[in-house]
Amino acid sequence: MKAILLAGGMGTRLRPLTAHTPKPIVPIFNRPFLHYQIDLLKKVPDIDEAILSLNYQPNRIAEVLGDGSANGLALRYVVEPEPLGTGGAIKYASTGVTDTVVVFNGDVLTQIDLASVIRLHRERRARATIVLTPVENPMAYGLVETEPDGSVRRFVEKPTADSITTNNINAGVYVLEPDTFDRIPNGVPWSIERAYFPSLVERKETFVAYLYDGYWIDIGAPDKYTQVHRDIMDGTFRAAPFVGASARQQSISPTARVANGATIEGPCFIDEGVVVAKGARIGAYSAIGRDSVIEEGASIDGSILWPNCRVSSEASVIDAVLGRDCQIGRGARIASGTVLGDNSILSDYTRT
Repeated sequence: MKAILLAGGMGTRLRPLTAHTPKPIVPIFNRPFLHYQIDLLKKVPDIDEAILSLNYQPNRIAEVLGDGSANGLALRYVVEPEPLGTGGAIKYASTGVTDTVVVFNGDVLTQIDLASVIRLHRERRARATIVLTPVENPMAYGLVETEPDGSVRRFVEKPTADSITTNNINAGVYVLEPDTFDRIPNGVPWSIERAYFPSLVERKETFVAYLYDGYWIDIGAPDKYTQVHRDIMDGTFRAAPFVGASARQQSISPTARVANGATIEGPCFIDEGVVVAKGARIGAYSAIGRDSVIEEGASIDGSILWPNCRVSSEASVIDAVLGRDCQIGRGARIASGTVLGDNSILSDYTRT
């Protein structure tokens, strides 16, 4: 059984972080994001290979993830000749595949029991199964209505307040039969959400929904990307290095150098080779990437720093995200909501 990971997007909502780092491999603490999806796939013994459908910076993704041998699941890369949309990408990536496939959108983090989804798909002898999840504000999404037996009734794109009939949305996880892909045209952009799924309903094919009300988040925007780190630190999403974490845990690498007189408040994450000087402060819900330097008197609060950043003396970074190799000048103030791309340099006493 194969899995297809739709990892070709340009990650525009996460720019400038994704200018040099494709969204599928943005770091969550010190692991590329796709490793968390791969962890989930590995729990299903029937899945022997994950096919990554790529378009944006494919070589960079392949360099980081390799052939999968280090993670226990074989990886294969398929690069779209041009962006083909979700449906086109699935068809292109599944060339030669005849068995049932599991499909993941490349920006979804969840703890769903995939084996249960596959079991439902097989019990119903479905042509397609879609995972749905409830959200508080369904107006921001397309809704999916279902029949009492769980069959999909219809899709409602961008509903108005008076047309909301359900709060269940497409969770971006599917189980599909490849022999249904014949309706997807070759070599042209085609949407699985707006064309393939509605065609199943129109043709009255067996198309069922799996309702999941557990952890689910789309990491594709800076606020959600930050929220994932906080959820892992709190144990809301169970993942290393905070699995079994106690309240306010500090995850500090043995190779980090935290000076006497530095203040560390949990929960927080301090990676390999980080230097925290005397008088510096690492506040709760901060994640400091590998080999970063926090100088004397600097303060980091609720922020994510990618590797090799330097925050100079008396500077402060509050609820921000800094890409790789950022240099924050002495006494600078980085305000809540700031996102800096790789190699950003802020001079002394800058305000954002």
